[in-house]
Amino acid sequence: MNPLEQKVRRAYARIAEADRPEVWITLRDVEDVAAEAATVDPAAPLAGLLVAVKDNIDVAGLPTTAAAPSFAYDPAQDSTAVARLRAAGALVLGKTNLDQFATGLVGTRSPHGAVRNAFAPDRISGGSSSGSAVAVALGLVDVALGTDTAGSGRVPAALHGIVGVKPTRGLVPNTGVVPACRSLDCVTVFARDLATARRVAETVTGPDGRDPLARADAPLPAPPARPRVAVPTAEHLEGLADGWAQAFARYVERVRATGAEVVEVDVAPLLAAAELLYGGAFVAERTAAVGEHVARHADLVGTDLDPTVAAIVRAGESVTAVDVFRDRERLDHLAARAAELLAGTSALLTPTTTWHPTLAEVAAEPVAANSRLGRFTNFANLLDMASLAVPAGTVDGLPFGVMLTGPAFSDRVLAALADRWADPVVDLLVVGAHLSGQPLNHELVAAGASLVGPVSTAPQYRLFALDTVPPKPGMVRDADGASIEGEVWRLPARGFGTFTAALPQPMTIGAVTLSDGRVVRGFLAEPAALAGAREITASGSWPAALRSASRGVVEASAG
Repeated sequence: MNPLEQKVRRAYARIAEADRPEVWITLRDVEDVAAEAATVDPAAPLAGLLVAVKDNIDVAGLPTTAAAPSFAYDPAQDSTAVARLRAAGALVLGKTNLDQFATGLVGTRSPHGAVRNAFAPDRISGGSSSGSAVAVALGLVDVALGTDTAGSGRVPAALHGIVGVKPTRGLVPNTGVVPACRSLDCVTVFARDLATARRVAETVTGPDGRDPLARADAPLPAPPARPRVAVPTAEHLEGLADGWAQAFARYVERVRATGAEVVEVDVAPLLAAAELLYGGAFVAERTAAVGEHVARHADLVGTDLDPTVAAIVRAGESVTAVDVFRDRERLDHLAARAAELLAGTSALLTPTTTWHPTLAEVAAEPVAANSRLGRFTNFANLLDMASLAVPAGTVDGLPFGVMLTGPAFSDRVLAALADRWADPVVDLLVVGAHLSGQPLNHELVAAGASLVGPVSTAPQYRLFALDTVPPKPGMVRDADGASIEGEVWRLPARGFGTFTAALPQPMTIGAVTLSDGRVVRGFLAEPAALAGAREITASGSWPAALRSASRGVVEASAG
């Protein structure tokens, strides 16, 4: 079995362990993906990258539903974005859940169920690209494709501590994408790190000769050594979730510390433009996209069709041509004013969203809750701007994110700035109670960690079950040992210091060699702690050892 096939099988085992069925609408058979893995050229630019695809983007061989079973069809070929990923060696695992017809920023508007947040299941994932973001955050895939009309490629990234790339409109062709608002839609990329996200975005960029709205890149000059960065004035930051204004202020200070000039800008024209997306005539473009289907299946509203989505889509039926031209004129004036206000700046820096509601809060006020989430995202596509959502630490143990937004074709400028302002990071291997889904994982999240992905150590370690509360394993180096499966999490240097300072005995942090030769920091145990401990090296991982122990208890009870 080649390494890529092994990676595929580990990914499917991880999907089963995660037990998040609401993430997926269609999942390919593991044997089909493993067989495809055997054909991938190891030298391909994205060889072995595992991908999830939002289910409003065509993947040949899988139905496209846009989270509406009555809308399902079988595409004859891949969308342009998927075809380019596959040609570069990436492997598609399946199609992910979404706010139906990509209408919403909450991730709850689907007959397949609300997609729960990866770290706080009582809270929303953010939408509409909900399943794609959660699949990346949980480490089920390396990257995922989403779409973004109002912020769907950015809000769920912020709520999961991952990167969301929303390219300039038209850079990624929308061929093979079910439209939400055809003139505004963008295919987006989620990843756990900026470099991977940008590599994938570059791979899918460029006209395909089929999408009439696709356009060639016209990259702007690199940012100066001392860029001017715009931030909203204080009144436009009011109403943020508790602690978020302070977290944003800390990020702004980090930006200043790199030598950037930070200037306050009245972003009222941008926020006024944002209101036009749902509160004006532009909603008619959603009606043009799928309104006929919703009207024809009105009897399915409440079962197959989400009531909130159906109401939004059908709202455009009353819009007149005069309304459209009036709103377009208003948007033109707002765009000119926004360009004037941002002239001379390299980017606008804002919080990505304004709060992280619970599922119950969204259920109580679905439209109002959604509106709050889109304050800083809704205007970007209307004003033809590029945008990039990046992690910016945590507040009360949950991810907080910021967003860089700039004029069309500023995609690489935004990435360069985000990279410049990123905190130093430390990669940490965990093999026990800090793994995803384990009882101490919340400590990593609270320290600002994000999941890099599953890994295996070099075959020179042994694993023991320690007598601790909660139960945890201890790993020690031994030349005659075996390979142990775990996860690598990436922490900001400050968070790593706080996290390790609180580690109880007998756990220590040392250098651990991975199966690919990389050396990272990792959990080890003091040798004295192993006296009388049961060796579980043969299990290959802590979750496997727990499953084996559980089966033993069941069998003993049955006996």
